[in-house]
Amino acid sequence: MTNRLRLLVCASVFTSVSFAASTARVEFKNAQGQSVGSATLAPKTADDTGGVRVTLDLHGLPPGEHALHFHQNAKCDPPDFASAGPHFNPEKKQHGLHNPAGPHAGDMENFVVGSDGTAQVEVVAPGVTLNHGDNALLSNGGRSLVIHAHGDDMMTDPAGNSGARIACGVVTAE
Repeated sequence: MTNRLRLLVCASVFTSVSFAASTARVEFKNAQGQSVGSATLAPKTADDTGGVRVTLDLHGLPPGEHALHFHQNAKCDPPDFASAGPHFNPEKKQHGLHNPAGPHAGDMENFVVGSDGTAQVEVVAPGVTLNHGDNALLSNGGRSLVIHAHGDDMMTDPAGNSGARIACGVVTAE
């Protein structure tokens, strides 16, 4: 086989292989379209089947406890972010990490914003993956990540009494 033929075969094989994203990013905007920070997403396990680690770096938010949920649609139209749709819930369960009939795939623990309006914290989303299976954030058009005005009560369907959507960002592969 000539070197040119080897190169063509290698190039053909290389272009037919698809690579899954190993991380993803979210850029959050508030209802006025201003940046309020970002999130970096990475698989919690090496095989991307054990949840996603969400590292938040936020500013300009109201102090206190807030809910964070992955939503069905990769859209974040202000001012109310209704375009993000309902919580990401491919298994059709009820809302809440403590709900015996739940949780939604997009449910995760609350986080706290400090009195200065900032939060640098890591939260785990146990019910999702980046690339694999029905609960993948980057497949079928993608998802969004929404910050709510209040903490999630972890039980009440459909959104845990978490209040208005105050910031939103689309999950994008890095």
